[in-house]
Amino acid sequence: MSEVKMKLDDRRRGRFYIEEEGKQVGEMVIGVSETTLTVYHTEVNPELEGRGLAKKMLDEMVAYARQEHLQVLPLCEYVHQQFRKHHDDFADIWKK
Repeated sequence: MSEVKMKLDDRRRGRFYIEEEGKQVGEMVIGVSETTLTVYHTEVNPELEGRGLAKKMLDEMVAYARQEHLQVLPLCEYVHQQFRKHHDDFADIWKK
């Protein structure tokens, strides 16, 4: 199974990402402030779509936001769609 990793720079910009065989195959671009985690973009290698990699990154991002008591601003189309579709699952962290 692919492990989701997270990397933030000094300005608290970064990403959740998945590597397979030393190559990045998916990423979720984020920015973190004192109260908000903003998701800008999610992308998975087209050859690996359908394996649930975007969902794994979503789950990891949500767990991180809850752990750090952050609200999520889903500017990314994929994350926004998931928040709308499963509203009850994300109501506690969704910054509308």
